[in-house]
Amino acid sequence: MITAIIFDLGGVLIDWNPEYLYQKVFDDEKQMKNFLERICTPEWNEEQDAGRTLKEATETLIKEYPEHEENIRVYYDRWEEMLGGVIEGTVEIFRKLKDKSEYKLYALTNWSAETFPIALQRYEFLNWFDGVVVSGTEKIRKPFPEFYQLLLDRYNVKAEEALFIDDNLRNVNAARQIGLDAIRFTTPQQLAEELLARDFEI
Repeated sequence: MITAIIFDLGGVLIDWNPEYLYQKVFDDEKQMKNFLERICTPEWNEEQDAGRTLKEATETLIKEYPEHEENIRVYYDRWEEMLGGVIEGTVEIFRKLKDKSEYKLYALTNWSAETFPIALQRYEFLNWFDGVVVSGTEKIRKPFPEFYQLLLDRYNVKAEEALFIDDNLRNVNAARQIGLDAIRFTTPQQLAEELLARDFEI
């Protein structure tokens, strides 16, 4: 019996993509993709999700790629422009689950402690959760099992009574390995179908 639902945020409830910003910075899409794949990479960004400061991250990368200093600084100077808004269909599912009051609802997110307050101020629904665990604050991130366990322990949730939702297959597989039922999110419609198949009423 599921008593708790754990949501990822970026890519599930919030549309976040560095390309939204860098499409304004680069005239050439190929150059933009090369920059994001080779310099301001997802792996580099995950270090901030794990607690590295934005200042240290920026300066470290500039030392390595001084010729790209201007575009590296843009990453966090204009970070808000990476936010594409809410994923309305998922927020509606979240709202229906919240209204039923049958489940505890939590967020487990890989997110910098320095940028998360921006999202918290911008998106009212982030205040609907019964608990939010932010990787940058805890200095550990998905897919490390200790991060999932931290949420379970903090809120007294049993793994076998929780459902985890994330758009990243790596994170979904890690959740399953510690005993969580997990859904890999692709679209709100797909999520609704997966929930209905598990006998959730939404």
